[in-house]
Parts: sequence; structure tokens; C-alpha cells
Amino acid sequence: MSNVNGVGLTVLILLFALVTVMGFYASRWRRPPSMESLDEWGLGGRKFGTWVTWFLLGGDLYTAYTFVAVPAAMFATGAVAGFFAVPYTIVLYPIIFVFMARLWSVSHRHGYVTPADFVRGRYSSRELSLAVAITGFLATMPYIALQLVGIQAVLEVAGLGGGSNWVAKDAPLFIAFALLAAYTYSSGLRAPAVIAFVKDTLIYLVIIVAIIYLPTKVGGWDAIFGAAQDKMSTPNPATGAPTGSFIPTGIDAHWAYATLALGSALALFMYPHSITATLSSQSRNTIRRNASILPAYSFILGLLALLGWVAIAAGTQPIGLDGEPNAQLVIPQLFEDMFPAWFAGVAWAAIAIGALVPAAIMSIAAANTFTRNVYKEFIKPDATPKQEAQVSKLSSLVVKLFALVFVLTLDRQNAINFQLLGGIWILQTLPAIVFSLYTRWFHRWGLLLGWAVGMVYGTITAYNVVNPTTGGHFGGSLADIPVIGTLGYIALTAFAINVLVAALITVALRAGKVDNGHDETIAGDYFADAGDPRVMKRLPLVGEPTGRDTTS
Repeated sequence: MSNVNGVGLTVLILLFALVTVMGFYASRWRRPPSMESLDEWGLGGRKFGTWVTWFLLGGDLYTAYTFVAVPAAMFATGAVAGFFAVPYTIVLYPIIFVFMARLWSVSHRHGYVTPADFVRGRYSSRELSLAVAITGFLATMPYIALQLVGIQAVLEVAGLGGGSNWVAKDAPLFIAFALLAAYTYSSGLRAPAVIAFVKDTLIYLVIIVAIIYLPTKVGGWDAIFGAAQDKMSTPNPATGAPTGSFIPTGIDAHWAYATLALGSALALFMYPHSITATLSSQSRNTIRRNASILPAYSFILGLLALLGWVAIAAGTQPIGLDGEPNAQLVIPQLFEDMFPAWFAGVAWAAIAIGALVPAAIMSIAAANTFTRNVYKEFIKPDATPKQEAQVSKLSSLVVKLFALVFVLTLDRQNAINFQLLGGIWILQTLPAIVFSLYTRWFHRWGLLLGWAVGMVYGTITAYNVVNPTTGGHFGGSLADIPVIGTLGYIALTAFAINVLVAALITVALRAGKVDNGHDETIAGDYFADAGDPRVMKRLPLVGEPTGRDTTS
């Protein structure tokens, strides 16, 4: 792997160049008279139909790191760590079918751009809104960085990234993200929407070909499952325990698998980038149709996960350019070992382009969050839509630069650890966002204190999880569940504590008749659809009076 794969690398570069051209072209696609507002730059004019939204959400949710990490987890430790991603995406879509249309409607009605905007309008609470905004911003940062990890894995297998010379080691990554920054700045959300068509087409093509062709080369599925079972039952030299779990067995494994799946499903659409892609849709029915057809990606994800076990049967050795084993390289390496160089290049391009789409959406979402809920809320309340758009564009550049520095200065394991922590954090915003779509029974101070307790508990518990191999902190996302006493997903345990605290504080504050803030929404806002005459024609100031009676 120390030699550059010239043919594969050429194919990768050509396809990367194609999507770069498409990214710049996107600024002309469905171009409005002006791009100088967050509605246009940050949400694509809120005009994306069913198929554009489907590709955009698919490109947003199924990231490059998904296509690297899920089979890598299956390869390294088995089904508990890897295959839980499949049921969690299946559980996810009925959940978003239920609540996301309501969030779209109220956001469409009031011009909300971020989930923190909605919380601000629902409770007139700057503190709770800021908590939601900061959590989303921080949780998104390592997520963007992990897209770089996906690109790094491809470049390393292609033969780039070795040595001490930064030109050979890091220049390709700088070039990729400089281009990403440029066309995201000029085209906004339209860029990843256009590129998502290419990314998803390549992903479907590569995985379907691989899942049909590779089993014939390694002895069929019986041999694949047999090789995986043998590897997972082999003792880990560092711990003496089995290497992994072929099929989850025992009460601990069942709770771990179930809580990981449920907690991850609840958390995924709390990320700002997921909500940004959703709010760009043209109607509430677009959201519901997408919730019905997005499970097609879950099918592909299941096939992708099984490629981790195919790699075991194929004898794939994911060794980095530093000579150390690195499971994150297993899928790029599998394609280099088992396919002609040109098809390996196509597979690498699918992963690399798969990093660009979510990275663009994430940076836009993080920038919108900073602009609306920090800059406009606390720094310049009278900012015009044009000023908002300009600040968001500049912020998106800073966010991408931060992600680049993050991944270049920290090792991969730290980036993964921070992403695990991000998942714990983002789930703590669910009560303030989702519960508030249906009720104002929870008191705003109860929601804020519940969030704070959940954040502290989740962070401390995650810190105390020690990696058995390295001895480092933040060694995983599972810990003992209080009372039950079995292993479970830390984020879900923190969420349960969060809700309990919020409910108890709410009961106390309601008994004391403490004011719960002004609600600028009414019941009908949660059912508004495209063409509703009450829809704001401009972006309102968050918390700005609407000029009518808005009490519920």
C-alpha cells in the first residue's frame, strides 16, 4: 500500500473534479434574484421537492464516516458495535414522520432557520435557546472533522498521506476542503443538493456491485459468516475476552444493542444539519414522503455493514502507511485488493464525495446556528437578512477551518471520541425541541436544568469509560445503567435523567406559578403548509412580535 495506485487515484481525481464543477454551477441552479438571505443561501429557498430532498437527506445522514466506520466496526468487533446502525435507521423514520412535519410547519410559518429559533419563539427564553444552539454547534464540529477522517482513509489506501513532508501528507486534504469551502460559500445549500445526486448514485452502484461480486470470490455467504464468527470468538490479547460479538448474546449485549439503536435514532435528527436539510423542503408532505422512502438507504447500509465481514473472509489487512493496523481503512483496502484499479477509484470517489455533501451541510447548519442564535440574538439584534447571510457565509469558512485543524492536530481516536460525546450531548436537546412541538407543560427552566444535568452526567460518565487497549478516557459510548445495572448507551441514560429532572422542576415551578414565558406560536402554526397566506415573507427577528394575538 506504500505505492500510489495511479489508475485508481486518477479516477478519484476526475470524479472529484466533476463534483467541484457541479458545486460551483449550483449557484446558478434555481437561482433567485438574490442569494443574500439565510432562506436562500442557508435553506435553498425552502423549495426542494421530494427527490431533491431525498438525495440531500440521504447525502446528509449517510456520511463518508458512516461508510468507513460501520463496516470497520463490524470488521473489528462485530454486530453490537456495527450492525446496530441498521435497526436504528429503520426506527428513525417513523419517528421523524411523526414530529418533523410539525417542526417544518411552525418554522415555515415563522421563518425559523434553526431549532434554537423555534425554542426561542416557543418560550421567549434566550437562555434555553442558547443552550440548544451551543449544544448543536459543539456536537457538529467533530462530525465535520470525521468526514475528513473518511477522506484521509481513502487517500492513505491510494498511497497518499505518508511521510513527513506536509505537501505529500496533508496537501490533498487542504485542496479538497479549500474547494469545498469555495463552492459552499458561493452556492450555499444548493451545492450539496446538486452533488448529492452524484454521491448517492456512486454509493448505490459500488455497494450493489460489491455485494453481488465479492461473495463469489471468497466462498459465498456461508464462508463469510463462518470467518466472522471465528474471528469474533478469538480472544483479544489485550483483554483475554472474545474479540467481538458475532450475534449479541447475554443481557448486557441485548441492552447495549437496543439502547444504542434507540438512542441513536432519537439523536440523529436533533443535529442542526439534519434539521437544516429538512427545513429546505417545499412542503410538510415532502417530509412525510421522504420518511417513507428513506429506508431504502437502510437497506444499502445493511449491505455495507456486511462488507466488514466480507473483508474478514477475504483476508483484508488494513495497515496504514505508518505500518500500524487501522480498521478504518478496511473498506478502501478491500476494494483495492479485490477489484480492478479503475473500480477501486470509483469506490474511493464515492467515499470521498460522500464526505463533501454532509460536510457542506454541517458547516452551513453550524454557521446558521451561530448567526441566528448568537450573532443576531446577542451581538446585532437589528441585523438585516443580507448581513445575516454574509455572517453565515464567513462563519461556514471558520467552521471548516476549525474542523481541518481539529483533525490535523488530533489523532483519529480523539476525533472519534469527540463524536461519541457529540451524540451524548445532542440528545439532551430533544426535550426542548420535540416535546415543545406538542406541549408547553414543561417549564422553560425545568428544560434548561434538565439539559444541564443530562450534559454533565453524560460527559462525566463518558470520560470515565476507559479504553481497554490504550487506557485512555472516552473509550466508548456504553456504561452501566443506574438501577438496572447493565451496559447501555450513555446518551439514552443521560436523556432519561434529563427528562426526570425537567419534570420534577416543572412540577415545582408550576406549583409556585413561575412565569413560563411568552409563546409566539398558535396551534394552527403546526399544520401550516406551502402557500399558507400567514407565512412570513421575510426572516423575522427571533422573538419579534407578529402583530397578532399569539397566545395558545
